[in-house]
Amino acid sequence: MQVDFYHLTRDPADKLVPMLASKSLDVGKRLLLLAQDESRRSALSDALWSTDPASFLAHDFAGSGREAEQPILISDQCAAANGASYIILSDGLWRDGALDFERAFFLFVPDQIDHARTVWRELKAREEVTPRYWKQYGGRWVEGP
Repeated sequence: MQVDFYHLTRDPADKLVPMLASKSLDVGKRLLLLAQDESRRSALSDALWSTDPASFLAHDFAGSGREAEQPILISDQCAAANGASYIILSDGLWRDGALDFERAFFLFVPDQIDHARTVWRELKAREEVTPRYWKQYGGRWVEGP
């Protein structure tokens, strides 16, 4: 499985999550979007609705009773009630449950770099995991060391 590490140095998660969500849906994948904090989940929901005024990214929250219908489900748990094969960990907190998905996106800010490095080393040692690191360069995301 692939784990993409996104080092958020310029833009917050609210800017990146809609792009990752849109690209996931474009390739036919359902998505689970994680954040531990309820206000963070609400802010991510707002970003999914309002990032592109010409369209929106359909989603709902875990516990709504309509989880199975949702292409994007926002939760604080690694339980994909919508059948998601991709997961975004948007709060810089790694959860091993993410390894049950086909692909994981791990977003972290500079204050969380030590935790991200620890997670990187642990995942790099696993034969079944391919970690990739992404950083912002001139307003776009580039893969790099």
